[in-house]
Amino acid sequence: MASGNKSVLFVCLGNICRSPIAEAVFKKMATDADVVNKWVIDSGATSDWNIGSSPDARGLACLRKHGIETSHRARQVTKDDFMSFEYILCMDENNLSDLKKKANSVKDYRAKIELLGSYDPQKQLIIKDPYYGSDSDFENVYEQCVRCCKAFLDVNS
Repeated sequence: MASGNKSVLFVCLGNICRSPIAEAVFKKMATDADVVNKWVIDSGATSDWNIGSSPDARGLACLRKHGIETSHRARQVTKDDFMSFEYILCMDENNLSDLKKKANSVKDYRAKIELLGSYDPQKQLIIKDPYYGSDSDFENVYEQCVRCCKAFLDVNS
């Protein structure tokens, strides 16, 4: 990672719904604020279920509706991520628990592991998995990510 850069890794269970939406939203905000070159931005999964897959078509459609594109491919969080990322922001308590377990196997890791929802001004701590839901569930995830990413960027500007 380049020195002076800030870094954030967004994480959910499969890296095809919530975390790629958060990653794309944050990249767009950082680009619009003309600070994207100061950030390393990525997303990953706690599971290995979807490695190499594109984000869920409903998530892509939701992003497109808001003028955002992504070419992300799902990947699993690695031990190196705990050393190279400043922030690892996840979507729910299961992600948080899985990440903390994995982090404990990394000596002197530097990442700050938090719920993305901890930045939500509306205090919705959990970003629910929309996978088994409808288009409106993806829209809710998008809206939560917008609120949380804006607050996170404001805190880190």
